Amino acid sequence: MLGRIRAQVFATLLTVSLCRACARGREFQHDHVNLAKREITPLSPLNPEEKILVDSISNVSISDWSHYYTHGYHVAGTNKTMADWTADRWRESGWNTSVVSYNVYLNYPVNKSLTLTYANGSTFHPLLEEEVLDVDDTTGYPNRVPTFHGYSASGSAEAEFVYVGRGQQDDFNRLKELGVPLEGKIALSRYGGPFRGLKVKNAQANGMIGAIIFTDTDEDGNVTEANGCAPYPDGPARNPSSVQRGSVQYLSTYPGDPTTPGYPSRKDSPRADRTAVMPKIPSLPISYADAIPLLAALDGHGVDGEAVNRTRWAGALNVTYSTGPAPGAKISMSNLMRDEYTDIWNTIAVINGTNADETIIIGNHRDAWILGGAADPNSGSAIVVELARAFGKLLDRGWRPKRNIVLCSWDAEEYGLVGSTEWVEEYVPWLTETAVSYLNIDVGASGAWPYIDATPELHAITIDVMKKVPWMDTDRTMYDAWVEFTGGTLGVLGSGSDYTAFVHNGIGSIDLGASGGPDDAVYHYHSNYDSYHWMSTYGDPEFLAHKYIAKYLSLLTYNLATHDILPLDVSNWATQMEIYYADLENTIASTADTLDLTPLRTALDDFTLRTTEIETLETQARTRGDEDLATLVNHKKRDFQRAFVSQGGLPGREFYQHLIFAPGLDTGYAPTTFPGITEAFLAGNVSVAAEFVKKTADAILVASDIIRT
Repeated sequence: MLGRIRAQVFATLLTVSLCRACARGREFQHDHVNLAKREITPLSPLNPEEKILVDSISNVSISDWSHYYTHGYHVAGTNKTMADWTADRWRESGWNTSVVSYNVYLNYPVNKSLTLTYANGSTFHPLLEEEVLDVDDTTGYPNRVPTFHGYSASGSAEAEFVYVGRGQQDDFNRLKELGVPLEGKIALSRYGGPFRGLKVKNAQANGMIGAIIFTDTDEDGNVTEANGCAPYPDGPARNPSSVQRGSVQYLSTYPGDPTTPGYPSRKDSPRADRTAVMPKIPSLPISYADAIPLLAALDGHGVDGEAVNRTRWAGALNVTYSTGPAPGAKISMSNLMRDEYTDIWNTIAVINGTNADETIIIGNHRDAWILGGAADPNSGSAIVVELARAFGKLLDRGWRPKRNIVLCSWDAEEYGLVGSTEWVEEYVPWLTETAVSYLNIDVGASGAWPYIDATPELHAITIDVMKKVPWMDTDRTMYDAWVEFTGGTLGVLGSGSDYTAFVHNGIGSIDLGASGGPDDAVYHYHSNYDSYHWMSTYGDPEFLAHKYIAKYLSLLTYNLATHDILPLDVSNWATQMEIYYADLENTIASTADTLDLTPLRTALDDFTLRTTEIETLETQARTRGDEDLATLVNHKKRDFQRAFVSQGGLPGREFYQHLIFAPGLDTGYAPTTFPGITEAFLAGNVSVAAEFVKKTADAILVASDIIRT
């Protein structure tokens, strides 16, 4: 394995010369990119147990785990062997391990077609598949996964087509303002912006009969062939045939099995109508190489892309991004899916703590849209296996944590956070009674720049632990790299990964990983090229980012599981909610409407006051060494966020109960703060917004009551 890693490093050094023209700053996919001045922070000391943990973590073994996960078919519901293998690795490290199943609705691709017919009768037939690469073995496996959208509708459509930008509702509104016909047409949309399922939802809602979605090289900044970068596998630019697969479930309505909203999926579970969160029109993903002829066919027809005047409407391809339709140019598309109710498998492992009513949970999903998945999700999978092995070294020495530690390897995340949602729905009473924090790692490493999104009480411990971790075999800390990459920003949680069901049951959460920076190789998201070969050549050649993220996650877990008093900063909720409140005031001020926020202002002031009380109580517990008082403080810290989900769900999407932040209704991924108020107000429903001012204020007052002394 060491020889393999050394060869990978050499290959990476060789490819640097292929893209000297690409040294530049670019807008990277992760929202946090903001390269700041380089700094060096002194490394914080470790206690003996922490040192055992970090010294136990090896990039060589992580590379081995990655190689296993990325060389077998593991689309959701298809690979119990991988769930069992994960359980075996955790069990070998001393964890109590089991595999639990749910019976859920999924669908799988059977066949598809797409033809462009020009006005003169000539045709173009897109490839619809990704190129097989000799140097990247899994791209040529006989059982490689075809390109498709999970939960897409079976059906066919033939019509003229319209380019709809990124497919946000505002894009469709603009097209209607411009008089572009939508009814009965097929939508052509680029990825980026809202979750892909919402692009299809918006097309359907505007009377369109099919949807096609492509990745534009505009997402890649300057790392493009046009700027002299060789495409993968010869260089770091996007392979022109790469296709982003993914789910088209309406994630912002509710995640999980579409047929069992709010309750776990078993073979005998009653099944609900799934059309509330699934499209009725067919959709297909395509590459940018296949998209260019479609876009070019619209040039000069409808409204020119520049005249549309919408943010991120035009991309970087050599077309005008005109809306169309083009008279006589038609698309014929078909999509056939196989519906199944099938088992999925979550692997669960536990170390029992001395405090049975306090639990730390770590989770990563295991399923992927492709044979690989070296970044998404199996960089995280490999990291969690290594974390389990590191904690096994402590267990061998007779160590036991104060709090329960639970590891989760989720299945079917890619379809709509299915495995984690079903598990939370089954165990929500126990989670409500014991869960302290959920730590999520999805894309553990697709590059060498760390990022973190977290609920506010976790901000301080998140930053403190970063200062204990060196970064990428340099004299810098992880904290230094994080500050340089993000400007010191910890993001707000929206949705798109397995923390979602935890957050919306009032459980504080974190989502973390490392991604590429402005000058790094393009990451082929949900593509066959998210492979072990890509990772070991471009993404993280020596698996060092994997190693240091594993050290970080291990130390974060250890600190949360062992401190006498939970290292959670309740007062930071007051700080962050003031920021959200200022944003809300600005939103209201930007319109002609008004809204009375007095109840919310009063509740925030009360919460701020109560945070000083719990801080005083914590100081007393530490000073006196009072275990009973410490337990009281810990339980208040554990429980107060349950209040934020105590008032019922958001309008039309009751799954999302958190009234402080939630995924935006027309984003699916990105968060909206004070969502019940903000979204109703912006939709012109001032009476509903006023109702949610009261509900949000009431939720905050319940939280105040929990932390008051």
